[in-house]
This record gives sequence, structure tokens and C-alpha cells, in this order.
Amino acid sequence: MSKQTYRVCFCFRRRFHVAASEAPDAVKSMFDQYSENGTMTVDHLHRFLIEVQKEDKASKEDAQAIIDSLRELKHLNIFQRRGLNLEAFFKYLFGDINPPLSPTPVVHHDMTAPVSHYFIYTGHNSYLTGNQLNSDCSDVPIIRALQKGVRVIELDIWPNSKKDNVDVLHGGTMTAPVELIKCLRSIKEYAFVASEYPVVITLEDHLTPDLQAKVAEMVTQTLGEILFTPGSECLKEFPSPESLKRRIIISTKPPKEYLEAKEEKEKENDSQRGKGSADEEAWGKEVPNLKSLNNSACDKDDFDGGVDNDEEDSDDKSQHNEAPEYRKLIAIHAGKPKGGLKECLKVDPDKVRRLSLSEQQLENAVGTYGNDIVRFTQRNLLRIYPKGIRVDSSNYNPLIGWSHGAQMVAFNMQGHGRSLWLMHGMFRANGGCGYVKKPNFLLQTGPHNEVFDPKVKLPAKKTLKVTVYMGEGWYYDFPHTHFDAYSPPDFYARVC
Repeated sequence: MSKQTYRVCFCFRRRFHVAASEAPDAVKSMFDQYSENGTMTVDHLHRFLIEVQKEDKASKEDAQAIIDSLRELKHLNIFQRRGLNLEAFFKYLFGDINPPLSPTPVVHHDMTAPVSHYFIYTGHNSYLTGNQLNSDCSDVPIIRALQKGVRVIELDIWPNSKKDNVDVLHGGTMTAPVELIKCLRSIKEYAFVASEYPVVITLEDHLTPDLQAKVAEMVTQTLGEILFTPGSECLKEFPSPESLKRRIIISTKPPKEYLEAKEEKEKENDSQRGKGSADEEAWGKEVPNLKSLNNSACDKDDFDGGVDNDEEDSDDKSQHNEAPEYRKLIAIHAGKPKGGLKECLKVDPDKVRRLSLSEQQLENAVGTYGNDIVRFTQRNLLRIYPKGIRVDSSNYNPLIGWSHGAQMVAFNMQGHGRSLWLMHGMFRANGGCGYVKKPNFLLQTGPHNEVFDPKVKLPAKKTLKVTVYMGEGWYYDFPHTHFDAYSPPDFYARVC
């Protein structure tokens, strides 16, 4: 029991007793295991930090610092001379000095694999400050995204009103433009404040060849040596994030007729209007519902429309008309081969590329082409973007894309909702660097060239009983918590 006082009406003080909560049995058992004669010494605490908290780099000085910081709370009267008693250990576990996440995040995944082996923190229409129809375009949301660790920034580039310069805006809407040069300068300044790993700029290009040449000059002069340009026109394999540290990469497709692409996108949007409940509009279908998608019709027409404007293959004429200096900037080629999705998902052993699908296209595809998508994403990049009717900048369920290996699940970072919380939480992993290594089962091929099938229900790899302590004296049991193939491979329980 401890005594505390409070002032009443500024005139007199009242004293009351505060009952100290008793440590739960699990905490008592842990203390007994790492103490001797009722005292946890520096050596005991050091061993606890390494063996239980998995703080492999913790030193005895760190353990001593914990004891010293708790010793400052002298009114608690909870210390033995040589270390911590049970109550002090209990206070430590529930104190601010024992956070559930490390206060100094560390990149701990292998970063030497090709970029296609990672999930990447990806933004959609990164320049918008609000909704998709009439909000302002600015470099401010781009800066905020980079400060959070987002690694893929999307810019839609258009001729300005005088056709002599380049603006960034959402075409066909009332969004107010921002100059491309302003966005590029902000990207250069803030690209690596949160992470040293590469930033990809995806360009949706609506420019004439002369303005493409202007963009090439603008990008080259602004970004300078941090701009990554490949030695050959097409990469045979993507470099690793480690080799691309502090580099900026351009990804786009040479231009084509915008009106044709716009008509196709409008056709997709018209077909989607009125579908789904309000909850599905904000969140999308849950991954367990993939079974129902297996029976959905997947006609060729489902995949010809609704693709971002940088995805249609241009003809030979447009290839000759484009600015050659602009084409040399493109490190990650985006493209949608002519034909249905089956053709789009063919893997070329001699080159890698990026393909984009809308969230609706992905949902329609996974039932029939799920294995092809997983196989495609083992070497190539797949970008998923919100369907066009999300004018309020809402988002969708990212798990469908991630479970099929899609690296770039593009989100409206200025949006809101639980799907965006999940996105932010996902990329707190691996030190918050913006790259999370895919689990091995999405990268491996079996003896008969088979790949992981997200529709197949697999047995649980491990069943744990998890106790979550909500506060002193409060806890909740999850008696049958399953960790299966979707669980992080480096999962461990931390006492907190």
C-alpha cells in the first residue's frame, strides 16, 4: 500500500491509499527463473533481456541502465540493494522502458535479394491532399509519405495550360495542379530521411515527346547522381535494395493515346458502380473469401480495361516518336502485353517488368489465375491500385495482393480507415525501412514447378496460448491462437 494526496478546493489536502497490484503467476514464475534469493541482479536481467526479450545486442550496461532508471522512483521503495525484487521487475515489465516495439528500429531482413522478393511501401496518387476529384495537388503529401517511410511515389504528369511545361495533377478532374519540378525537389530532399533504401517514382505519362525531353532534363539535373539508370534497356533481374541504397528509380511506360486508355478506365468504373456493401467499399473482401472468388468468371474483357494509363503497350510508331533521353531514365519498365491476363502473366526469362492491376481486376483474377500471379511475382513486380470509384481516397484489403506476392499494393496515404492502419502496421516491420521480405513460400518453386496456392487451406504450423496483459492485474487469454503460413517467420512472444 502506498499513500498519495490531492488538494481539495485549494484549501486542504486529502490522503488516500493506493493498493499495489500483485504480479500475475506468469510474471512470478519468470522472476523466479531469472533471480536468486528474491533478487534479480544485473547479470540476471542481462540474461533475461537476451533470452526472453530477444534483445541479442543488449549489454550489461543496458541492464544496469534499466535498474538505475527505476531506482529514481524512490517513493516506490521496491529495490533490493543488489538489484530488483519481484515488484520492481513487475513495474519494469509494465513501464515505458519496456515498449512492445524496439525504440531503435533495426533492419534485420536479408536485403541482398532482388527487389521483386520484397513487399514495398507504396503510395497511390501521392500528390493529392484529399479526395480524388477536387482536392489540391501539392508536394506536402509526398513529403509526409516519405517521412513515414513510403518507398513508391506516384506522379501523374501532364502538360501545363500553356503546353510549355509539366504539371502534376489527377487528369480529368478539378484537382489544382502542382509543378513537377517542385515535387522532384521535395522527393530529393526527403527521400531518405526515414530509410536509406531506394525510392521508386512511378510516372503516369500524358506528355508529348518534346515535354518528355524536358522531363528527362529536369529529372537528370534535379536528382543528379542519386538517380539510378540501368546499363541496358531492359533488366534481366532486378537489383537488390541493398545495392540501390540512397538511389531513386524511375518506372513508367512510353506514352500512348490517352483517350483510348481513358475510355477503357471509364468502362471499368461504370461496371463497378453500385457494387458491394459500404464496408466492402472501405475495406474490400477478406482473404478467407478467396474461395468464393474461385468460381467467378474471368473473361478476357475483365482485364483489358481499368489498367493505369502507363500500362498499355504502345505501337512501333509511338516508340519511334518518343524522346530517347526520356526512355534512358526508365529503370523499371511497365507494360501490359496485348491479350488477356494469361498473356500478361507470362514470365520472360530474359527480362523483368512491372504490371499494374486494379483491386477489382485482382479480385476477379485470383480465382482462376492465382498460381500464375504468384509465379509472375517471383521475378516481376505487380502493382495493385484502388479502383476508380474510390473518389473519397478510401482503400481496400491489402491482404489479397500480399498473399499472392504483389509487391506494390498502392494506397491512398491521405485516406483513412482500418485498411490503411494495416498498411502502416505492416511496414513498421524490418526497422520501418519500407521493404519487408516476402515469406519463402511465396518465392519457392516445387520439384514439378508448382508454386504456393493461396486458395489451399494449410494445417497450422504452430498453436500457441497467448496471454495479453492490458495493465496491472488485467489480462486476457487467447487459448487457441494459430500461426500458419501467413504469420511472420520471425514471430516471437515478447513479455510486456
